[in-house]
Amino acid sequence: MEVVIVPDARAGGELIAEAMAQLLRRKPDALLGVATGSTPLPIYEALAAKVASGAADTSRARIAQLDEYVGLPADHPESYRSVLRREVLEPLGIGMEAFFGPDGTAEDVQGACEAYDGALAAAGGVDLQLLGIGTDGHIGFNEPCSSLASRTRIKTLTEQTRVDNARFFDGDVEQVPHHVITQGIGTILEARHLVLLATGEGKADAVAATVEGPVAAVCPASALQLHPHATVVVDEAAASKLKLADYFRHTYANKPDWQGI
Repeated sequence: MEVVIVPDARAGGELIAEAMAQLLRRKPDALLGVATGSTPLPIYEALAAKVASGAADTSRARIAQLDEYVGLPADHPESYRSVLRREVLEPLGIGMEAFFGPDGTAEDVQGACEAYDGALAAAGGVDLQLLGIGTDGHIGFNEPCSSLASRTRIKTLTEQTRVDNARFFDGDVEQVPHHVITQGIGTILEARHLVLLATGEGKADAVAATVEGPVAAVCPASALQLHPHATVVVDEAAASKLKLADYFRHTYANKPDWQGI
């Protein structure tokens, strides 16, 4: 995988947004996989600025969801569908008709998971999938020891995750669903380009395990090592535990501009 070390989150967001803009120039109807959380916000802000200035065209772009709460109505303000509508689709001028996501309210949840995998395949597959990473190395809601071949499926949230997410539910952990639908690692690996953004010292150990450690289910993100086009963008703090940091800086500094990321 390629590791790119940037000064800060804003620089990482700009770099990735430019890669997305370039993809859309080559393929205007590209299917972009997006993630929720605070980490990718600089990407969405930078891409929205490019759209506003005319430097990027998202008029034909399509958006795919990484994960969703189970049992939360789609119009609930904290459903990930609603969050992505506010943070991604509306700022980019993309309508819900171009949105792909699993049905977290389905009576047959497993059927909904299988249907979502089928919908992604029928759409031609994800062209670029954005990822964040947890301090334990999880991607999506694929917690440690998730199968590296897993498909989209239902997962039970840990109590700590529910406590962490309570801040989005008026501080009331009882409002946080117990289950989510998440793309599996096997599903994620089918995207043509994986781009993981990590910022802050708290992610340093997970980044080191992902990039320099063995491929192991205990660090789900390490599966990115198996992908032919995976890019890990990290700020200086998140790169602080990388033994090969100087090598990564050297290779990126000497990379031809036309290659992009």
